[in-house]
Amino acid sequence: MCNRFQIVGSLLRPADLLEYKGQIEHRDDIQYPFYQNFEGYEQCEAEAIQAVVQKASENGLSILTDGEYSKSMWHLDFVWGFQGIERYIADHGYFFRDIDGASQYETRKDIGLRITGELGGKNHHFIHAYKQLQAAAGDRETKLCVPSPSHIFGELSWSDNIGDAKVYKNLQELKAGLIKAYKDFVEEFAAAGGRILQFDDCLWELFADDNPNSPFTGEKINQAEVQGLATEFIDINNTVIDYGHSLGLLMWTHNCRGNYDSRNMGGGSYAKIANLFLKQLKYDRFFLEWDDERAGSLDALAVFKDKPETEIVLGLLSSKTSTLDDEARVIRMLDEASKIIDKDRLLLSHQCGFASCDGGNELTEDEQWAKIRQGQEIAREYWAN
Repeated sequence: MCNRFQIVGSLLRPADLLEYKGQIEHRDDIQYPFYQNFEGYEQCEAEAIQAVVQKASENGLSILTDGEYSKSMWHLDFVWGFQGIERYIADHGYFFRDIDGASQYETRKDIGLRITGELGGKNHHFIHAYKQLQAAAGDRETKLCVPSPSHIFGELSWSDNIGDAKVYKNLQELKAGLIKAYKDFVEEFAAAGGRILQFDDCLWELFADDNPNSPFTGEKINQAEVQGLATEFIDINNTVIDYGHSLGLLMWTHNCRGNYDSRNMGGGSYAKIANLFLKQLKYDRFFLEWDDERAGSLDALAVFKDKPETEIVLGLLSSKTSTLDDEARVIRMLDEASKIIDKDRLLLSHQCGFASCDGGNELTEDEQWAKIRQGQEIAREYWAN
């Protein structure tokens, strides 16, 4: 077991579980968590979770997840579990950059979110799913991954959910309602014996002015308004992070640049957002992505010098590829990072999970576990020296 190597969270799903998840994707006449709609689905998912936890333990992972098998998508299942939310199939999915870097790639379309009542996070299905993970893990450490409050605030506020005829008449009402729902959930997670809660977030790079794929870049953009929105996102997250800390939780985050069928969402360097999200967010541990040139220089890590208790997980390996990673590159970047931040505060991971959504990235399960073992071996050797 190597504690210096970590996984972000998700693992490739088995074929029998994917059959059920595929049916869910194409229906919006069913209600989360969908067990009552498909005979055998709940048992299939529970057995798959039991098996993947065992496999993760056999492969020496020190902190276990359920592989996110209890989800269809990294973020929306969590929102589907709120009171006051209705799910529907939208006219189109999210748009990612395709493998060629130029074309657009459209995701699944069951991404529509409609606010139908006051948001609430009590009695959430994720608590049931986490208890399943705890039972399977025994005395081994576990964590739960959910989308950050600010990410969901962004998705809901950029839809048609706000207005005079809606549940929340303005963004400040939505913000307050969403924070309340998150606090409901965080309180129940702590009461269930949870210790590590990880907020995943895909929106930071929108605020990097070197991101060519952001709607917030360009000469005609009001940068004061953009900075104000970034500050609001930070405030929303910190409010819930503080609440988690008050309950004794470790609060972690993973920042993602898009991960869908081995495709990515866009660019933007950490240097451009370091003084916002890296410096001001109060997380105990940051999982950051440095698997390619889009993230820019590791010099952005300097912002953590003034946060001595914060740990940084360097996502130098790639979960998007089927081949093993260039170990010389990884060691070189670890050395570079260690000159900026003390080596004892650093960890190693792949840049993201292997299956942020059901279909997963373009590699096999055997290739996935081989890449995990490679990461463990690199970390074991590097931190032994």
